[in-house]
Amino acid sequence: MRQKRRRKRSYKRVKWILGIMLTVLVAVAGIMAANHSCNNGGLVNSDGEPVKSDQITHVMLLGVDRREGDVGRSDTMMVAAFDQEKEKASLLSVPRDTRVQIEGNDYEKINHAYAYGGHKMSQEAVEKLLGTKIDHYIIIDTKAFERIIDALDGVDINVEKRMYYEDPWDDDGGLVIDLYPGEQHMNGKKAIQYVRYRDGEGDIGRIGRQQKFMKAVLAKVISPSVLPKLPKLVEEVKSAIQTDMSLTELVEFAGKLKSVHDNGLSAQMVPGQPAYIKDVSYWIPDITDLRSLMAEQLGLELSEGEKQRAQADEDAYMKTLPSGMQLLAKSKTSGQVAEGTAEKPEEKSKPMKPEEISVMVINDSGINGAAAEVAQILQRKGFVISGVETGKTSSRTQTTITTSTRNTDVFYGMPFACVIMDGGSSNQAVVHIGLDYKK
Repeated sequence: MRQKRRRKRSYKRVKWILGIMLTVLVAVAGIMAANHSCNNGGLVNSDGEPVKSDQITHVMLLGVDRREGDVGRSDTMMVAAFDQEKEKASLLSVPRDTRVQIEGNDYEKINHAYAYGGHKMSQEAVEKLLGTKIDHYIIIDTKAFERIIDALDGVDINVEKRMYYEDPWDDDGGLVIDLYPGEQHMNGKKAIQYVRYRDGEGDIGRIGRQQKFMKAVLAKVISPSVLPKLPKLVEEVKSAIQTDMSLTELVEFAGKLKSVHDNGLSAQMVPGQPAYIKDVSYWIPDITDLRSLMAEQLGLELSEGEKQRAQADEDAYMKTLPSGMQLLAKSKTSGQVAEGTAEKPEEKSKPMKPEEISVMVINDSGINGAAAEVAQILQRKGFVISGVETGKTSSRTQTTITTSTRNTDVFYGMPFACVIMDGGSSNQAVVHIGLDYKK
């Protein structure tokens, strides 16, 4: 039973990847009806005039992998912005490995924020990164979005290259991705393969495909054959998501999606560069370029004061990079990474045995003897202890175990409270003991 649940996990994680693309289209329409409370005082138009405080609205979209007995983790994160006056929308994808400050837990990957504190902590991390208020949120966790693509009678996509991948340990009975290059009509099952495919380009390459697919969905949604069915489609999407926006708002403004399409939906990725430390990958954002890009997507500019604030935030951020972190070549092209800088491919194979995994235990709790006690627990379970260290006393609120995606299940069942997160190298894990630890 445990093995079957492990096989299904990746399939669950990916179903909402497709769903988030559909839902962002609904969100773009729905935010038109939102109560606007964000402060856009840092933006100016082409004439240098300040943008009204209620002109731009931001919505955070999270694709979340949840399992029984686990709070879950976010695997896809996007921010949709809408200019009320121009009826123009933009979409920003945030790589899951983006290094940000998470309240009570120092600097970590942004997808870990959800595991620590749900959508509220994710929102706080995004607001710090973007330097702007997030007005609303949408969370995707569903098994049923394949039927929505089929309800659209499929989507046309030009597949850019041969995509083939087999994993007998993934999904219920195994996963096969088998797509050929060229223009083709995709039903739900084929579409899932396209947005799911991940090779040496890692998350960055997948983001590019997700944005391309989303634009294709938008074109289909506003087509004469689908537009009359849009209210019913919005209702179906709404039933599968968690949001603070009402169905009435979403349905009422769904018809404005055509204006969004006609004005051009800008889709970009957080500019930055890949980095590694101890075989763990990160995406290091270029904060000044990021905030300028967000304004440019809507045909606006940052005020001089906002430019200075962005530069100050970037200078402070760069000082937090740990010694030993290796920064690779910069890439500021949306959805792409410069040649030779791609992420390491995610391990997609059978989970390792405890005796094959080396674990570093770091005591951040200030509790005497906690690290030694946890190390003994792990040794009894068969893990290899590579070291025991004292970290930043009282710097973490929660105990965490970070390991590779394929090995997260191996660490379930610990006799102490902990959050298990993916993001480490294939045969290693790091345990940070937090203030919640009880001997």
